[in-house]
Amino acid sequence: MTHSPIINQRQQQILDRMALDGEVKIAELKDTFDVTEMTLRRDLEKLEFMGLLRRTFGGAILIGKDIALQDRTGIMMDEKMSIGQLAAQLVKSGDSIFLDGGSTTLQVAKYLKSEMSITVVTNALNIAAELQAKQISTIVVGGMLLDKTSTLVGPIAAGSIAQMAFDRVFIGTTGVSIKHGFSNSNMHEAEIKRLVIEQASEVNIVMDHSKYGLKDLFSFAALEAVDRIISDRLPDLELDSILKEASVQIVVKN
Repeated sequence: MTHSPIINQRQQQILDRMALDGEVKIAELKDTFDVTEMTLRRDLEKLEFMGLLRRTFGGAILIGKDIALQDRTGIMMDEKMSIGQLAAQLVKSGDSIFLDGGSTTLQVAKYLKSEMSITVVTNALNIAAELQAKQISTIVVGGMLLDKTSTLVGPIAAGSIAQMAFDRVFIGTTGVSIKHGFSNSNMHEAEIKRLVIEQASEVNIVMDHSKYGLKDLFSFAALEAVDRIISDRLPDLELDSILKEASVQIVVKN
């Protein structure tokens, strides 16, 4: 992947590392490059200005604007697998659950036990295929297919979901912040998430730690609309205490 010549060699190496790991930490970059923290922050600032990454607390992540599912699948894979495993343990026999599209919710589907006596509703084709292989009763909502994320959205999907009631739902997010709540980069997917939350007895957000403190264009839920966050790490103290005030339980692997 070639970038504009205004990127220097170090900045290119930062991008190359991000392409592999999906994120970088300033502390780790300091160990790699013989430059000051301020220089590295300027590097990340410049790359963010060019739309190539998004800065986070202590580092940066790949920009999340509707990254195609196949491009997201390898990012933070270990974290997503542990989140999927934790989330799947919450599902009880007889449950009706909803899984929306995304690389983390796919891991929830992967960790559900084969032939479990549950009904799963999903708007994601890849999740439906995973559940079909496990012989789990699955309902796929219809709608307009979003190619990048393999999800079905729009009025047909919304109309189907509005007639259902879920014991628990597991949905992804591209960010959670104190002011903006839970958000997503795609307007159509945000609408589905909003509707699913309205139809749910219990709302679970599955997300890796890189989403803490981030906000995207479309907010789909206030903090207090969610019962539980399942993640690989706890957020910083400020966000943690605000989430506790909003009665959001945070579950991470011990």
